[in-house]
Amino acid sequence: MTTSAPPRFRVRAADVPSYQPANHHHTFNQRLIGPETVGAQQMEVLLGTLHQGGGALPHAHPGIEQACYLLEGTARAEVVGEPAFDMQPGDMCFFPADRMHVFTVTSETPVKLLVIYSPPYGEAPDKVIRP
Repeated sequence: MTTSAPPRFRVRAADVPSYQPANHHHTFNQRLIGPETVGAQQMEVLLGTLHQGGGALPHAHPGIEQACYLLEGTARAEVVGEPAFDMQPGDMCFFPADRMHVFTVTSETPVKLLVIYSPPYGEAPDKVIRP
């Protein structure tokens, strides 16, 4: 009988530890796709769980684009200088590189969302700008 190593390019969210990102409140992220999980070098995908009163304070990512796909709950996405977008499950928002943005939970129930960064953010302090 042969045993094989776990598939290299598959990720089970339950196996990925969560962390609290800087500049966020009541937020827990899991880095599903990145260098440490599948060896990705050009993109990063996170599963975020944000609780009531949670979200991201105003910030921007130099040279990094960000997209969010809302899975559960409701939220408000804002890019400075643009109208706010009230999101429901199935909606997606885009935060351009270098543009200040805010993400706020508006539901009483937790928000779950996929967050995609390109190139990867990796929670590096030099890859975030605060007002």
